Amino acid sequence: QVQLVESGGGLVQAGGSLRLSCAASGSIFRINAMGWYRQGPGKQRELVAAITSGDSTNYADSVKGRFAISRDNAKNSVYLQMNSLKPEDTAVYYCNAHIATSQAMGIFYNYWGQGTQVTVSS
Repeated sequence: QVQLVESGGGLVQAGGSLRLSCAASGSIFRINAMGWYRQGPGKQRELVAAITSGDSTNYADSVKGRFAISRDNAKNSVYLQMNSLKPEDTAVYYCNAHIATSQAMGIFYNYWGQGTQVTVSS
């Protein structure tokens, strides 16, 4: 069993900052890519940022220059530093990771966290 647990969401005024954290736990053999997605009201879930096991990063155009993704492999964790937040960043943010478990070391499955609400007021 693998779990992803997010923290760090909340309510912030426009222009403010938040830092999201996500920790993976369970029978983990290896973690490949990790990332953050978000789903705003009435919208589809979209990729916000992703980071590979080699620390290559990818960002949605809407967050480039404002958000930064990082990871700590020793802690099986991924982070999202969000600066200069805008009302349009309001969404539920989901952690995602490609993980191979100890029981199936050669197979990577996609795991999701439960989501954390980020609300940006104008």
